[in-house]
Amino acid sequence: MSGHEITLLPGDGIGPEITQATLRVIEAAGVSLRLDEHKAGVSALEAHGEPLPQRVLDSIRTTGVCLKGPLTTPSGVGFRSINVALRQEFDLYANVRPVRTLMPGRYRDVDLVLVRENTEGLYVGVEHYIGVGGDRKAAAESVMIVTRHGSERIVRYAFDYARRQRRRKVTLVHKANILKLTQGLFLEVGREVARQYPEIAFEDRIIDATAMQLVLDPSRFDVLVTENMFGDILSDELAGLVGGLGFAPAANVGGEVAIFEAVHGSAPDIAGHGVANPTALMLSACLMLDHLDERDAARRLRDAVEGVWRDGTARTRDAGGSASTAQFRDAVCERLRS
Repeated sequence: MSGHEITLLPGDGIGPEITQATLRVIEAAGVSLRLDEHKAGVSALEAHGEPLPQRVLDSIRTTGVCLKGPLTTPSGVGFRSINVALRQEFDLYANVRPVRTLMPGRYRDVDLVLVRENTEGLYVGVEHYIGVGGDRKAAAESVMIVTRHGSERIVRYAFDYARRQRRRKVTLVHKANILKLTQGLFLEVGREVARQYPEIAFEDRIIDATAMQLVLDPSRFDVLVTENMFGDILSDELAGLVGGLGFAPAANVGGEVAIFEAVHGSAPDIAGHGVANPTALMLSACLMLDHLDERDAARRLRDAVEGVWRDGTARTRDAGGSASTAQFRDAVCERLRS
C-alpha cells in the first residue's frame, strides 16, 4: 500500500471531531496516510482500563510519527500527564511551537517560534516532602535537573531549525542571574553552541524581562529557546499573542519519534456539538507533513488555513464567528482545490 504510515490518537472530548476534519484536509492536500488508530486518555481508560495502553506505545515506536488530538489525563489514576509520559518514553526532547497572526488582532504580523527543552528541568518530577518534628509535610522540595547534554541538543536544535527556515535570530531565555548553576549551565552551553552558527544572530534574555517584552513588542523576537518550565509558560503567552491555544500547533521531536498535537484541552463541554475550532490540529498536521518531507502539501495546507482566517470565510465560535467545524473544514478544502 502507498502512503505514509502514522499512528493516530483522535483523543478525548472534541478530539475525534477536529481529527476527522484534519484528516479530510490532509487528503484534500493530496497526501495519502495509512492510519494505525488507537485510543488514549479517558477513552482508553473506558475501553481498556488504562489511559496509555502498551499497544499505543508499540504503534508509535513502529511508525515513528503520531498525530494526536487533545487527551484528558484521568484524575487519580495512571500518569501525572499522558503528554509527559509520551515525551519521556520516546525522549521527545524538543517541543516546537510556531505562532503566526491569522486574523486582525492586537498585534500585526506576529511570526515567532518557541523551542522548548522537553525532558529536563523541574518537570522531571523529582520531588518529595520534608518532615519537621511530627509534621511529615512541613515542607516540599522539587529538584531542577539541567544537563550539559540536554542543553546542548536543544540549543543546537533551535539553531538548526533557524538555519533550515532561514530565520534571523535565536534568543536564549534563562534565569541565570538567580539560578547560577542550573540556568547558568544552560546559558553557558547555549553561548558555546551559538558560536558555531555565526550567520545567525544570538542574544540571551532573562525570563521575566522576556515575558514583558513579548507583550510590548513581539517583533523584536524570532526563534526563542528555553528550558522546560519557562518554555511551558512562554508557549501559552505566545499563543495568546495570536488569539489563543486554538491557533497554536505543536511538535514533540526526538531522535526516532515525532508526535504532532493540538495543545489545547479536550473541551468536553462542547464535544459532539460540531463547533470546535480545528485550526491548531490542522497546523500541527502541516508540521507533520514537513517532517514527512511532504513540504509542498504542507505549504499549500498552511496557506489554505491561514487564508480562510485572513479573509473571514469561516470563523468559528471561539473567534467570534458562527462557522461549524465542518464549515471550516470545507472552506479549507475549497481553497486547496482552487
